[in-house]
Amino acid sequence: MPTLKPELPDDHLEYVEAWGRASGSVAHVFRPSTIDELKKNFKLAQETGRTIGFRGGGNSYGDAFGNRENMVLDLSRLNRITDWNPETGIIKVEPGVTVEQLWRYVLADGWWPPVVTGTAKTTVGGCAAMNTHGKNGFVMGTFGDHITEFEMLMANGRKKVCNREKNSELFHAAIGGFGMFGCFTSLTMQLKKIYSGHLEVEGCSRPNLASAMSWFDENRDGADYLVGWLDSTAKGSGFGRGEMHKARYLQPGEDPAPARTLSLQAQAIPDSIMGIIPKSSMWFYMGFFFNNFGMKMVNTGKYVAARMLTGEKGKKYQQPHAAYHFLLDYVPGWKWGYGRGGLIQYQTFFPKKTAEDAFAALLKLNQERRMPNYLTVVKRHKPSDFLVSYSPDGYSMAMDFRITRHNREAVSRMARAMDEIVVKHHGQFYFAKDSTLRPDIAQQTMGTEKVAEVIRLKKKYDSKFFFQTDLWNRVFAPLAKK
Repeated sequence: MPTLKPELPDDHLEYVEAWGRASGSVAHVFRPSTIDELKKNFKLAQETGRTIGFRGGGNSYGDAFGNRENMVLDLSRLNRITDWNPETGIIKVEPGVTVEQLWRYVLADGWWPPVVTGTAKTTVGGCAAMNTHGKNGFVMGTFGDHITEFEMLMANGRKKVCNREKNSELFHAAIGGFGMFGCFTSLTMQLKKIYSGHLEVEGCSRPNLASAMSWFDENRDGADYLVGWLDSTAKGSGFGRGEMHKARYLQPGEDPAPARTLSLQAQAIPDSIMGIIPKSSMWFYMGFFFNNFGMKMVNTGKYVAARMLTGEKGKKYQQPHAAYHFLLDYVPGWKWGYGRGGLIQYQTFFPKKTAEDAFAALLKLNQERRMPNYLTVVKRHKPSDFLVSYSPDGYSMAMDFRITRHNREAVSRMARAMDEIVVKHHGQFYFAKDSTLRPDIAQQTMGTEKVAEVIRLKKKYDSKFFFQTDLWNRVFAPLAKK
């Protein structure tokens, strides 16, 4: 008589919602706080015939950390900083350490994470798994470029130590491998030396898309950060107009009081506007503008303000690192302003020679279908050498789309049309933001050889496909069956 496998306890069942709130799935969620507990979770999954997915800070916009009807291991309690050398800037952490923990721990010693996301709530393990990027991708590359070594718990319960010399194949596959090769248990990073808690920032306006794109090349030398916001609603001569920001680190001696600016107090993001309106409630008031007419007003107002305050010549000022980088944390809960349906982000990366035409085609398609995206951000990048690489010598454009019960299918159809533009212009996709990618488009954009290599290494290091997520099952599982 066959032995019945034990069931998972129902008290661990949770609805695992995407950060953008537009999708989710029910799974059994466990929160290990030690490596031994993590191993027990692995054993429990194997005994009950379940697969495992990993969640860090839960900041992926789509289904990267969901695992429908199976197990999700929330690693946020594995959040210890286990070694720090303030002389060399080398730090070793567990995967659940957040970017906020990281910078707050090292700031007073004169160090900063070399690549950060738009929110400080992401975890180091999550950033490594998605190989995240920031506003300095054209100089510093991706998050993984600054990881010197990691330890990974494999499907067989054993640990592997990986760096660029030892287990190099797995090192380059797991960074950016969206959790499909194993679980990071510790990560060692080289941080960036800084001499001030402030950056010198220069903002300016640009009257159209061509001018905005040329700004990146004009300002690339001498800048440490470059980022542009575009008005997705503008048409005619102002099509693609926007506000651009560049920033640079202050050099030794430029900050007369570095001890003060490198303090945590100097980095604090205000919790109210003008000391009166709590930012925690701002999302409610913002919600009145989260519609096509309201966002046209917001975009127009933002551009007009940029022209008045900075003009095309620009205006310089100093800003704390935290305020410059973590705009998503500036208004807590701002995503709730999108309403019950939430949002998806469609972010694509293009080579330099095709980027401007691709951006124009995407923005025009949005306008033609009367579904303009509500927030458009452009960044400059350099190539990455990791297996699941999305970063070319070129540009990215991220676009936020509100989802409602009335427009969900229309947005889905538009995403399919946008996919064709991406393929035509040799673009790539970024899995931390993806919600709509289909297997055939993934194969066309990544290339047949790279997809085959991902699947080969998956079978090599996880032969029973123990690690799975809703993202894997949506995009890669159909390709693995071919």
